[in-house]
Amino acid sequence: MQKQKEVVNGRTKSPTKMLTITAALVAINLVLNQFTLAFGPLLEIGFAFLPIAVLGFLYGPVNAGIASVVADTIGFVLRPAGFFFPGFTFNALLIGLLFGWFFYRKTITLGRIATANLVVTIIISLILTPIWLNIMFGSPLFAGPRIVKAIVLYPVEVGLLYALLKNLSRVDLKL
Repeated sequence: MQKQKEVVNGRTKSPTKMLTITAALVAINLVLNQFTLAFGPLLEIGFAFLPIAVLGFLYGPVNAGIASVVADTIGFVLRPAGFFFPGFTFNALLIGLLFGWFFYRKTITLGRIATANLVVTIIISLILTPIWLNIMFGSPLFAGPRIVKAIVLYPVEVGLLYALLKNLSRVDLKL
């Protein structure tokens, strides 16, 4: 039985290696998700987006989206916070798809990272998450703390993503 391999940019990609690295990054996502800082049921700060962005950069939107859904589901099982709501799993899928769409096979620039993070922040943090929280808890759709959190975390997230992906793109990994 012969393994199927995909050739990308002159390099061979093994499905086994891709699955292994994806699983490792999902595990890192789960660990980072355990260190989320919660400020009540409506506001959380975390850095679990970083492994999903790396997956988007390495393997594209489909891999990152599926891995993000798997990580979200396993994360809920490991640390349930209330009842399961599929809207947040949809958010996870969109985050993986967006990071993959912005980063896969593209040059990593500060502008690209800033744009990707801005799109994710607006769509996920400022539009979809308030809708899901309104459906679940009846919370207001417009929440000042959420906007403040987005403004404060935006440069931090952009800086972290830029440093991580720029350094990852410089290293010739055989992934």
